[in-house]
Amino acid sequence: MQLSGIRVVEAGQVLSAPYAGMILGDLGAEVIKVEKPLTGDDARNMGSAFRDGASMTFHEVNRGKRSVVIDLKAAAGPEPLFRLLETADVFIHNLRPGEAAKLGVDAASVTRQFPRLVYCEMSAFGHKGPRRMEPGYEPLLQAFGGLISINGDSDGPPSRMGASLVDQGTAMWAVIGILAALHQRAITGAGCVVTTSLLETAIGWGSSRVHEYLNQGRSPERHGTGHPNLVPYQAFDTADGQIMVCAGNDRLFAKLATAMGQPQWMADDRFATNRQRLKHRAPLVDLIQELLVQGERGTWIERLASAGVPVAAVNTIPEMVAESQVEALDIIRPVGEEGFVLAGLPLSFNGERPAVRHSAPRLGADTQRLVGNSHATQPEN
Repeated sequence: MQLSGIRVVEAGQVLSAPYAGMILGDLGAEVIKVEKPLTGDDARNMGSAFRDGASMTFHEVNRGKRSVVIDLKAAAGPEPLFRLLETADVFIHNLRPGEAAKLGVDAASVTRQFPRLVYCEMSAFGHKGPRRMEPGYEPLLQAFGGLISINGDSDGPPSRMGASLVDQGTAMWAVIGILAALHQRAITGAGCVVTTSLLETAIGWGSSRVHEYLNQGRSPERHGTGHPNLVPYQAFDTADGQIMVCAGNDRLFAKLATAMGQPQWMADDRFATNRQRLKHRAPLVDLIQELLVQGERGTWIERLASAGVPVAAVNTIPEMVAESQVEALDIIRPVGEEGFVLAGLPLSFNGERPAVRHSAPRLGADTQRLVGNSHATQPEN
C-alpha cells in the first residue's frame, strides 16, 4: 500500500474532507475519523438508511476508516484529539470557518504543538478575503464560482452540474497538497499548513472560460453538450437514443463526413476548417442531426468508430455500469466480505487498483481503543 505507515486524523463533515480522507485511506493510510457525539458526521443521515443506520452517502466516502467520538466542546477541550495527533502525520478538517479557533484546533495552535504535522484546512470561500468566514455548500459555490452560468442549453436556464465536482475536486487538491507536504517533510523534517477551498476549485475547473474572458473579452455562452471551441463536438439524437460525437480536429471531421456519406462537406467553405465550422455551427449541426436521427444508435456507433471517429453512447448510469469496458476496468469493487460494492479509486499502480478494505465505521466504534472514554462523549445505544 502506497501510504502504509501514514496516520491521518480527519474531522470531516459531509463530503470534501471525508472524500480526501477516503482517498488517503484507499491508498493505504490509517484514517481516524473524529465525529461529534450522538449524531456524528451529518452525512450519516443524508438520505435513507443503508447499513448500520447510515446513509449510502456516508458509506461511500467513509469506507476503510475508524471512528472515534470526541466532544471538542467538553471541558477537556481538544486534549483527546491532541492525543491522536501525537502519532498522526496529517490532520484534515472542513470545520465551519472560525470554529477551529473556538475549539483550539486552529492551524497556529495545532502546528505549534505538533511541528511535524501536515495540517490541511478546507473551506468554502478560502482562507483570506472578505467572505472567508462564510460557510458554503456545493451548489452555492458552483453558483458563486460561475460554473452554473456556463452549464446548460443556450436557449434554456443555466443548470447545476450533476456531480459534486467542487466538493470532490477540493478533496483532490487537498490530497495533492498533503502528498507534496509529506514529501517536503521527508526532506526538511517540518510539516506545513495546506489550505484549499470550494471557490478556488470552482475557479480552477472553469479556468478556460475565465481566461477567455480576461484575455480576450469573451463572455462565455452555454452550448449544452457542445464545446465552445470545437464543432461538431456534442450529443446528437439517433432513432433510439443519443450519441456523443467528438470531431476534435479537421482530420476527424473529414472522417466523420466520409462515414456519414457526405464527403462534399469537406469542400464546403463553411465547414472546411474548425474556425469556419464555429462560424456556421447551427447549419452544420442541423445537417448532422438530420442524418443521424434516421439510424439506430448502435449502427451509428459502429460505423463512426470503425472510421476512427471518437463516438460513444450517452449512457444512463445503469447502461454505463453494464458496459464491458467498465467491467474490464474492475473499478466497481467489493467492500471486503460485506456484500455490497463501491467504486474504487480511478487509478492503478502497476496495473492493480487499490482495494476497498472495509465499510464505513459505526459511530464511535473505535473510541475506546484509540482515545478511551474519560474525555470522549459516546453516542447513546
